[in-house]
Amino acid sequence: MRAVQAHPDLELQVVLGASALLDRYGAVANLVRADGFEPNAEVHMLIEGETPTTMAKSTGLGLLELPTIFGRLAPDFVLTVGDRFETMATALAAAYMNIPLAHTMGGEVSGTIDESIRHAVTKFAHVHFAASEDAGERIVRLGERPEDVHVVGCPRIDLVAEVLAKDGELPEQAEMFREGVGDTFDLSKPFLLVSQHPVTTEYGSGKAQIAETLKAVSEIELPAIVLWPNPDAGSEDIAAGIRRWREKGWAENMHFFKNLPIETYVRLMRHAACLVGNSSSGIREGAYIGTPVVNIGSRQQRRMSGTNVLHAPHDAAAIRQAIDRQLEHGRYPMEAIYGEGNAGEKIAAILSHKTVSTQKLITY
Repeated sequence: MRAVQAHPDLELQVVLGASALLDRYGAVANLVRADGFEPNAEVHMLIEGETPTTMAKSTGLGLLELPTIFGRLAPDFVLTVGDRFETMATALAAAYMNIPLAHTMGGEVSGTIDESIRHAVTKFAHVHFAASEDAGERIVRLGERPEDVHVVGCPRIDLVAEVLAKDGELPEQAEMFREGVGDTFDLSKPFLLVSQHPVTTEYGSGKAQIAETLKAVSEIELPAIVLWPNPDAGSEDIAAGIRRWREKGWAENMHFFKNLPIETYVRLMRHAACLVGNSSSGIREGAYIGTPVVNIGSRQQRRMSGTNVLHAPHDAAAIRQAIDRQLEHGRYPMEAIYGEGNAGEKIAAILSHKTVSTQKLITY
């Protein structure tokens, strides 16, 4: 967004929607505005409940609302990100309206419904901005024209590089702990960072899964920062598991946050003794920062990862063993497998001159 905004031949339009507009998920809209981006449109499309049914309905609601917004803004390109369920509504609306669609982070492999959504969006997209070489090759094997596939790296790494270059030190402790709930502790001493989201294809298992993670983390006897789950189906199961953990009085030396600004999160990743959970940030940002990561379960299944990642099933003993190994190892060298911090500039430069036909044909 910054690179597009700064490019002399491009005009940035921002459509903000879904969980970004809701306080229960950290009011991301406030962070967007604080970063200097005033949305051109907002779309309320998230139906609460966090079930497979509400995910499908939310996607449908987005498909009802987004065409009106696209018709008013009349963009030359719609740029959509990754594999979240809202991305399907964006892709379908643009495709049916003959608006060229650009897609970042396609071609990757993982678990959950995200795997299907990501590749489906690839087949709707006209321009592909892959984050890694293997992802780019996979997009071509999906029948996309090689000249429309650009391996640029992951834009999230741009933010990581920017934060670390500017100020990678720990956030001011007193100010950070004013938000969220739970115990406070000294961030200059070893701590764990926990980020675990629901696995949509394992709906109904989230409560038991987060319990195994929290049990392992509590047995390590290090303080932990625990983040709230995203709004995918099963989110409420994980939230219920976290609430039960706190209500039972088991959350000693744990502090819980709905959401953290990217600057804060990156700094915490840089200093955390280990990141535990199933967030893709452990795979992407973790490799670049060198954070020891224990990835749990199938959510990031087969996604390309660096040497900083150990995998564990949803079993407290296995998770604890993996954390112990990572604590013994310590930090890892930087691996730029998802880019070197200049993806945004590359994307803006390509969009400034790219011409495509909205008529797509498979290449084989």
